[in-house]
Amino acid sequence: MTPTPPLAAQRGAALLAALLTVTLVAGLAAGALWRQWRNVEVESAERMQLQARWVLTGALDWARPILIEDARAGGADHLAEPWSVPLAEARLSSFLAADSNGAAVESDTATQVFLSGQITDLQARMNVTNLVDGTKVSETHLQAFGKLFELLGLPPEELALMANNLLLSQDTSKPDAPLAPQRVEHLAWLGLSAPTLAALQPHITLLPQRTLLNINTASALVLSASVPQLDMARAQQLVNARQRNHFKLLADANTLLGGSSDVLTDTLHDVGSRYFQVQGRQRQDQSVVEDRSIVQRDSGPTAKTLWRSHEAPPLSASKILAQ
Repeated sequence: MTPTPPLAAQRGAALLAALLTVTLVAGLAAGALWRQWRNVEVESAERMQLQARWVLTGALDWARPILIEDARAGGADHLAEPWSVPLAEARLSSFLAADSNGAAVESDTATQVFLSGQITDLQARMNVTNLVDGTKVSETHLQAFGKLFELLGLPPEELALMANNLLLSQDTSKPDAPLAPQRVEHLAWLGLSAPTLAALQPHITLLPQRTLLNINTASALVLSASVPQLDMARAQQLVNARQRNHFKLLADANTLLGGSSDVLTDTLHDVGSRYFQVQGRQRQDQSVVEDRSIVQRDSGPTAKTLWRSHEAPPLSASKILAQ
């Protein structure tokens, strides 16, 4: 016959069982609470990003009429026009409709959201698409890019590799052809290293067709690179002169350079632009959402969006999920 445990031992076992039960229930409750908090955080972050996309879509809709009205006005495109003035960061409430008393309609959310944006001329940059002329590499533009690489201190062998791979990417019949890039950052597919691409990015673009360089908006570095005989001093002279009065014709700039008509030519340069980049940025607390779009402006005038990129930091709750 098994002896009966002492009363103190029975009480100890019951107390231990009660503690284990409490610990188990507390653990289950904490896990459920954490999952609920995680779901709320993910849903809130996704809602914030969705709202930001809608707001930044409005910024793109704001930019297109500005470009269209500028085209209706005619003349050259330059950096003193309304489209080139950046939108400084301002509260979302500043853009809301005013009430009947003329006071801005505000909400707690609107006063915590800040917007900024900018329109930039993509024809102020050297177009990588110009490197390919039909079924061959354009020697003229290869020379221009070569000078740009030289001015930036970049390895010329990467330029040759990029140009050859860009030409190969145009032939889709070949199974081993490189994938055709759609954006500047995709040029890494064609052989550009990360440091080279980072140095080139402010000075180049990748547009769907060959374009001319706008001398009213291009930097001195890009202007110098586009013409073999144009040194940096004379390129800076052009930039300084257009700040006082923009160039209405290429002949005006050539006159400034000494009257020669073969420095800036209508086969490489222009005083107008068709391609623009629209950048929008929304900031709420520590969350930042950015939007980039390429807009093509045609005669008519019309402005259509060629592609749009939406960039946002990863969700904080997603980091928790990954752990």
